[in-house]
Amino acid sequence: MSGLRSETIVSFRNLRKDYGEITVVPDFSLEIRRGELVCLLGPSGCGKTTTLRMLAGFVSPTSGEILIEGQDVTCIPAYKRDVGIVFQNYALFPHMTVAKNVEYGLVNIGMKRQERGDRVQDMLRRVELQQLAARYPRELSGGQQQRVALARALALQPKVLLLDEPFSNLDAQLRVRLREDLHNLIRSLEMTTLFVTHDQEEALTLADRIVVMNKGAVEQVGSPEEIYDSPATRFVAQFIGQCSLLEGHILDGEIFSADDGLTLPAAGQTGKATAVIRPESIKKAHEMPSVHARRAMIEASDYHGALTRLHLRIGASKLIMDTQFPVGQKPTSGEEIDIAIDPRGVRFVPALQ
Repeated sequence: MSGLRSETIVSFRNLRKDYGEITVVPDFSLEIRRGELVCLLGPSGCGKTTTLRMLAGFVSPTSGEILIEGQDVTCIPAYKRDVGIVFQNYALFPHMTVAKNVEYGLVNIGMKRQERGDRVQDMLRRVELQQLAARYPRELSGGQQQRVALARALALQPKVLLLDEPFSNLDAQLRVRLREDLHNLIRSLEMTTLFVTHDQEEALTLADRIVVMNKGAVEQVGSPEEIYDSPATRFVAQFIGQCSLLEGHILDGEIFSADDGLTLPAAGQTGKATAVIRPESIKKAHEMPSVHARRAMIEASDYHGALTRLHLRIGASKLIMDTQFPVGQKPTSGEEIDIAIDPRGVRFVPALQ
């Protein structure tokens, strides 16, 4: 996050949201710094969209506070919060052209015509839609509609930009391209941004920090590297990327002994623990000759282009490994392979209770 200032722009303080007897968000606290891109990541129903909508002013919290640049906005109407939002369905006005959609908010705040025109042109240039200013939403692709919605939100130069599942309606290839465009645009504007997604790849690619949520609670907050490489809980380990999980005990703070007999070097508190092993931390034995080799049986393989994902078994332990094979040498079920588990890639999280 080089170049970002440490000034706090958004503060959530002990935010809670109840719907009758159902608690959707029990106790949410977070600070977002100026120019920072923060992602709320989690499965459907985890409370991330409710949290975003409380910041936007569309949902009133049951308790707690929301501050923007130090001002308590908890009870302030949405239109007075100086927040821009891009909805999941874009919410464009079908009877307005692209330019009029982008201009809409500027008219509402009383900006003069010449200034409005300049601002609209600048926004359309930034999202590369200058040539489509006279078109209507029905004449645009999904990706173009998304960029119009983004330009409309940014035209008001909000203190905070909110994105609610911004790529969910787009095909996979277009998502990747627009993700890069959005990242570059937000960076160029140094826009403080909070976005919601259930897509791990989006979060890892775009965010400065990720807030992993589960059942309304925060499981972990950290950089993409911290979240992926050092998950704090079993849920985070499983939700972010692929991994193998082994239940067992750490003995004398030095050796992890899985319940099914497999052992690994360990450094941690003695007692019950879960070992987390990412697929890339399992190598072919000859690639790590200094690490103890183990014979594993291939139960299944999935072709992923550059990599092949192997589902392995050592005794009762099941492992996932990403590796490469020469063209024409497809692994077969039942075949055995010698592997090495890189101890630097093994993490330990609290065991199941």
